[in-house]
Amino acid sequence: MNLKGKRACGILHHLTSLPSGAGIGDLGAGASEFLDFLVEAGQSLWQMLPVGPVDRALGGSPYCGVSAFAGNELLVDLKDLEELGLLSAGEGTPGWAVPDAPVDWDLVFERKGQALDRAWKRLREERKDLLEEIEAFRKQHGAWLGEYSLFCAIKASRKGQIWTEWPEELRFRSPKALEAAAGALGPERERVEFGQWLFFRQWEKFRREAHRRGITLFGDLPIYVGMDSADAWSWQEGFDLDPEGRPATVAGVPPDYFSPTGQRWGNPTYRWEVHRKEGFSWWRSRVRHALSLFDCIRIDHFRGLVAYWSIPAEEETARRGKWVEAPGQELLECMASDHPGLPIVAEDLGIITPDVEKLKDRFGLPGMRVLQFGFSGEVGTNPHAPHNFPANAVAYTGTHDNNTVRGWFEEELAEEGKRLLSRYLGHSVNADGVAEDLVRLAYASQAGWAICPLQDGLGLDGRSRMNRPGRKSGNWTWRHRIPGPDVARRLAETAMLFGRAGTSRSNVINEP
Repeated sequence: MNLKGKRACGILHHLTSLPSGAGIGDLGAGASEFLDFLVEAGQSLWQMLPVGPVDRALGGSPYCGVSAFAGNELLVDLKDLEELGLLSAGEGTPGWAVPDAPVDWDLVFERKGQALDRAWKRLREERKDLLEEIEAFRKQHGAWLGEYSLFCAIKASRKGQIWTEWPEELRFRSPKALEAAAGALGPERERVEFGQWLFFRQWEKFRREAHRRGITLFGDLPIYVGMDSADAWSWQEGFDLDPEGRPATVAGVPPDYFSPTGQRWGNPTYRWEVHRKEGFSWWRSRVRHALSLFDCIRIDHFRGLVAYWSIPAEEETARRGKWVEAPGQELLECMASDHPGLPIVAEDLGIITPDVEKLKDRFGLPGMRVLQFGFSGEVGTNPHAPHNFPANAVAYTGTHDNNTVRGWFEEELAEEGKRLLSRYLGHSVNADGVAEDLVRLAYASQAGWAICPLQDGLGLDGRSRMNRPGRKSGNWTWRHRIPGPDVARRLAETAMLFGRAGTSRSNVINEP
């Protein structure tokens, strides 16, 4: 996918951040209203974070997924269930939380889970006609759904215990033990599959709505899955695990100026030789599945497809890790064969070596440029300064891992950087206007796409950031009401000024 000549703009805003009375954003009215806002604001792209199921114990992080294929049933719109006759009048519009209050993950897991349980019970009693549709869904997604529902059912029966602590016969997947568990936990498995049917049913409706409005859906594919995931349990051969099923090595990044001990993420690394032997079938299925949900995807930590930082699992920090090569070229050749035009953006931030650039360029993949990184050091040659953005790139004011632009200006940017930014812009920069200044810089650049988090479109401060890397709690909770017409008008005028307004979907990506 080459973005040269495909000028467009969009908003980075996760579904969980939408307003609703159910304590978390979902695929209902909030999503529809946000699509309307994007159109009014002259936007063509909606980028969001991964939409897979999240681990309650990990604070709802979308980057420690429980499955590479399943959807997050907490994103299901309960109003739709009321209209299906699966919930009583009023249950579809709960008032558990103020519509834009931060996500309370414990509350959401409990209350929404109970609502879905009631809906499943009523379906079996009063809407048995829907069982045929669920059975068709089960057959369509049989390659992953059965393993996922069994994993969830066993885990629930063991009170959330991580699978590496399960009895040996379940941990190592004894056929006899799996058959017994599948039989004993049949109702629980069906309830999990019901949640998945709802998610994908609603997603398809949402995707049609987005396309009808001319909005391109831009998703995110984490390079790794969580250790306590259906994928790691069901295909242990594909991950670097020890004889007990625990990780032998985990992923992360090495120490640098900002983190003297590096980052130890804890996700299991891959046994790439096994993936190669299997023709990368798991990866190919994963990408194919992601592109059935989204029009294009970002591969998070793209450099890990060239070489990854492998850390012995017993190490508490990333200091003693080492670089290990990965078969990125072979993998991308398979992806390109499956998906002509390869609608993929490479997240090429951090330690990027020439071999990473070479692989990205070989397949014509756009990379990322982040304006918050552009005003330190020698700005003239800084690749994140907007005058250096290539056309085949996505320009960002910041990402979900960054502070908001205003927060960055107030809390992180040194006085020298503020003076440099003012000289670059040709006027004195202040906290009230800096977010709009950087949005204009992104839109004015020659990068094909320009994307800003909604927080920057609104000029919000650091209290509204989505994630603080390294902090173990309090992330992934930010929510906000749908912006009003004044915000939409301002963004639309800027998009129009710089030739990015309302680009049609066919011109945003190279559709086959």
